[in-house]
Amino acid sequence: MQNRIHLHLLSDSTGETLENIAKAALAQFDEVETVKHFWPMVRSEAHLERILVDVAANPGLVLFTLVSGTMRTKLEDRCRALGLPTVAALDAVTDALSAVLGQQAKARPGRQHALDAAYFARVEAIQFTIAHDDGLNHQDWEQADILLAGVSRTSKTPTSIYLANRGYKTANIPLVPESPPPAALYTLKRPMVVGLVTSADRLVQVRRNRLLSLNQAPDTDYVDEDKVKAEISYARRIFADNGWPVIDVTRRSIEESAAAIINLFNERQGRVLEQIP
Repeated sequence: MQNRIHLHLLSDSTGETLENIAKAALAQFDEVETVKHFWPMVRSEAHLERILVDVAANPGLVLFTLVSGTMRTKLEDRCRALGLPTVAALDAVTDALSAVLGQQAKARPGRQHALDAAYFARVEAIQFTIAHDDGLNHQDWEQADILLAGVSRTSKTPTSIYLANRGYKTANIPLVPESPPPAALYTLKRPMVVGLVTSADRLVQVRRNRLLSLNQAPDTDYVDEDKVKAEISYARRIFADNGWPVIDVTRRSIEESAAAIINLFNERQGRVLEQIP
C-alpha cells in the first residue's frame, strides 16, 4: 500500500480551484503523506517544459486545469511516456454543461476569477462583517443580511466570516445576561436573526480550552457548568420570545452551520417574494 504520493497541480490561472478539488479528494483518504508541487499561471510552453522536468524527477499524479489544447496535449503526451496518470479536473463538469447548454465552452484561462459584480459584492460583505463583529456598530445592523446571536464561544465569528465569503453581510452579537443587547436587536426588519446554541458540556470544554490557550485560570464563572447552563437558557428564551430560528452547532462544522443558515435565508427570501404582489 502506497501512503506517500507526489501530487502535481498545474493551472493556467491562480490554481485556487484545483487546490480545493485536490484537498476535497484527499480528505477521503487516511494517513496519506502528500508532497504537493503547485504550478499556477502556466501559460507558456517554456514554463511547461520546466515543470515537466520536476514531474519526471518526482513521479506521481498530475492534476491540471489548462484550456490551451496545445499545452494539454504536450502535458498528456509527456506524462503518458513517463507512465504517469493525468486528470483534467474540470473536463467532466465542462463537458456535461456543454451538452446541456448546447454550446462550446470558451477556452479562457482564469475565466472563473473575473472581477464581476459578485466578486465586489463578496468583498463588500467581508468588509461589513469584519466591521460588525462581536456587537460592533449596531447602528448599522439594518444593512446586514444576517445577524447571528449567541452566548460566548458558539462560533459566531468564524460562521460570520464564512457567510461573508459567500456574499452575505453578516453581523453578530454575544448574549450576556449581565449586559443586555442593544434595543435595536429587537426592531430589525431586513436582517434575518439566527440564534446559535450548543450543549453546556461542549461549551464548557471549548471555553476551558480557550482560557488555557490564553494562560488564564481555567476555574472561573466563565466555565462554571451551572452558570453556563443559565446563559444558554437566557439565550434560548430570547430566541423563543422573538421567534428567531435556532441552529444547534454542537455537532456541526462551521461549513455545516453556514449551509443551514443559508437554507433558512433562502427560504425566508422566498416567503418575502411570495408576499410581494
